[in-house]
Amino acid sequence: MNDDTFVPRSRTAPVATSVVGVLVPIPEPWAQLLVDWRAKVGDAQATLVPPHVTLLPPTEVPCVDRPAITEHLARVAGAHPPFEMHLSGTGTFTPVSDVVFVAVAKGIGNCELLASDVRKGPLRRDLSFPYHPHVTVAHDVPHDMLDLAYTGLSDLSAEFRVDSFTEYEQTPTGAWAVAREYPLTGPPFR
Repeated sequence: MNDDTFVPRSRTAPVATSVVGVLVPIPEPWAQLLVDWRAKVGDAQATLVPPHVTLLPPTEVPCVDRPAITEHLARVAGAHPPFEMHLSGTGTFTPVSDVVFVAVAKGIGNCELLASDVRKGPLRRDLSFPYHPHVTVAHDVPHDMLDLAYTGLSDLSAEFRVDSFTEYEQTPTGAWAVAREYPLTGPPFR
């Protein structure tokens, strides 16, 4: 090989990233009940993922964008008022996905508006499925365990006020840690 034909490869440092998610956490006493059910049916995510309604699914973001993300989420929270949520009964995405969930009976529209606004700006992304607010209680477990979760939680009813949403960051172990909470301070919708 002739030295004058050698072209060195450019060396660029890999971009440091983190994985974030934005959600409405489920409060106690229902949170522990849902964790217990998820563990009972053998869902490996039971102790890693707190019970929640997703606003932004796990999303990889450059670490340098975190300040812009914080600012964006604060603006979103400031534009939305607190709202009442009612979880009632169960549903499933089977056969599309082996998931059983607790249904959101009240607060669906609020979650849809929040999720749409969260997924703008520095968190803009497409979804694999249409947005459907819910609380997952069994995912990728044997069918008899999906059935157990579906029937065992079918009479669940939980009502609470949602006055904030939470940004989580995935830890190296796969668990989710609270990064920041954002109080909903917007004026009431008309």
